[in-house]
Amino acid sequence: MLKIIGILGDIGSGKSFVAKQFGYPVFNADQEVNKLYKKDRSCFLKLKKKLPKFIKSYPINKTELSNAILENKKNLKKIVNIVHPIVRKKMNIFVKKNKNKKMIVLDIPLLIENKLNSKKNILIFVDAKKKDINERLKKRINYNRKLIENFRKIQKPLYKKKKLSTYIIKNNFKLSTVKKKVKLIKFEIINERNRT
Repeated sequence: MLKIIGILGDIGSGKSFVAKQFGYPVFNADQEVNKLYKKDRSCFLKLKKKLPKFIKSYPINKTELSNAILENKKNLKKIVNIVHPIVRKKMNIFVKKNKNKKMIVLDIPLLIENKLNSKKNILIFVDAKKKDINERLKKRINYNRKLIENFRKIQKPLYKKKKLSTYIIKNNFKLSTVKKKVKLIKFEIINERNRT
């Protein structure tokens, strides 16, 4: 039976990095969203209709989206409402396509918030030090503190996500440590004897 892993954690905590270490198919929502912005004309038209003052160019320019969010945080909700139903569809296709695998990993920032999580999913929380997270975020090309704060505001508090998780991985951003932890968790999940 297919096991579905959901990866939770703060922005910049290394969720995608951890997801990759499982060695099973990963659904990466951020990558899917980037593809939408580049190739999905209907997504562009919907965004343009909702945010005509900001969305001008196709493929969608991320700076235009950022400007919309920075001007009014309600605009982030508008963007999420358009983009997420498309991501949900893509996720469902991905799950169907991989239904014969032992395990798949969902790397979706708003997994809980957008009710994309099912009760059967196994949740793993990636826990990293605030200092490490901030250092990593600052290295991102399009780093904008205000933008990140707006994204954090639409997410459930981290302590709640931690509570929902079956496993916690302390991420010190060292590949060998993370690999070891993932290996242990994978072993436990695969060998789980229908715990009741």
